[in-house]
Amino acid sequence: MSQNTAPLQGIKVIDFTSVQSGPSCTQMLAWFGADVIKIERPGVGDATRTELQFDPSLPSYYYLQLNSDKKSFELDAATPDGKAILTKMLEGADIFVENLHPGAMDKLGFSWEVVHKINPKIIYATIKGFPEGSPYADNKAYEPVAQAAAGAASTTGWYEGEYNIPTQSGAALGDSNTGMHLLIGILAAVIQREKTGEGCYVYQSMYNACLNLCRIKTRDQLTLDKIGYLTQYPQYPDGQFNGQVPRAGNIEGGGVLGWCYKCKNWKTDNNDYVYIVVERTASAFKTFCEVMGFQDWLTDPDFNTPDARDRNKPKVWERIQAWCIDKTKYEVNDLLKDHIPVAPVLSIKEIMDMPSNYANKSLVKINQGGKIGEFVTVGCPCTFSNFTPNYGPAPELGANTAEVLTELGYSEEDQERFKANGTTARIPKPEAKPATPAK
Repeated sequence: MSQNTAPLQGIKVIDFTSVQSGPSCTQMLAWFGADVIKIERPGVGDATRTELQFDPSLPSYYYLQLNSDKKSFELDAATPDGKAILTKMLEGADIFVENLHPGAMDKLGFSWEVVHKINPKIIYATIKGFPEGSPYADNKAYEPVAQAAAGAASTTGWYEGEYNIPTQSGAALGDSNTGMHLLIGILAAVIQREKTGEGCYVYQSMYNACLNLCRIKTRDQLTLDKIGYLTQYPQYPDGQFNGQVPRAGNIEGGGVLGWCYKCKNWKTDNNDYVYIVVERTASAFKTFCEVMGFQDWLTDPDFNTPDARDRNKPKVWERIQAWCIDKTKYEVNDLLKDHIPVAPVLSIKEIMDMPSNYANKSLVKINQGGKIGEFVTVGCPCTFSNFTPNYGPAPELGANTAEVLTELGYSEEDQERFKANGTTARIPKPEAKPATPAK
């Protein structure tokens, strides 16, 4: 019999999260082999089940993509029976993850201090909008809220004209990014527990997760404070910086000169663009000029040094743009890829149509069965030489409630009582009595 190499085999996770930031973390725990029990509101479930649905009778792709390979357990932890059941679950769990708003778990009676007493070995992981002690700690946080407060929005977007406004990234910097940061903390805590025998409290804020991705912007602010300008930005040398790291347009962000260029069909294809990087070293620049046919730049003092090119960015961009405009992004890529850092701007549709993304598991197809059938999601971002996740379906609401309760030792009579009192099933609202006709 082959060895089970799932990294988290035997680890039990109580998933008290909803929407995206928490479920993205617990999704990875499930793919790593942990037994993840997702607690959902009786009769309602995670909010994403009915958010952005493609069919009003089916769970949305939003839910399906974030909850495959988990178990669904309907539980109202606010009822006396619900509190007792959750306590019993925590006694035998390794990890507890929650992302309710600040103070909600305390009010429910399951703060870190309480849960640590219930099970000193449990790792209690939480996601909140802001760090403890932040002046915004009580703010209700959503994706763009975290991006706005952590510097991502102020440094993203165009730097002049009508659209010179703070812009949030379309990527989930506040949600899935936070889930991945929490995952790192949880895995570190699991290793720590092997040494100490005791669990710990892992607190991950959306703010800190976004701020970590803005690390190079803090680098830029330090430089700006020292010398008053930033050579890699479009504003250099003639624009004003006003003491703040500006919006960067399409610059690469480091010392090299990177930009996004229109290609042949840009008027009819929103994504017929290509990103090209002009490297700083003399040898790389020589290669660039030879491949592009720009040999005159090798002796032109306006372009033959990195500092000269920084001072003349608009002219560099203009000439490269003229070279790209009669070619498609794929033609540009094929001409340059062996010599220069380059890539076509791919739409999500193009990415999802690439066979290689399925062959290497960047994307995976999951068979949900029933009316939904097969759907696509992003696979585990890291790969292992001796392990491949099992990409199974997402659970139907409450699909594992009876299984979990039975494993906890509750009888069929207990389970019927839990359903009747609203602990594990939604109590139907009484039908309204017909109005008495007026006499």
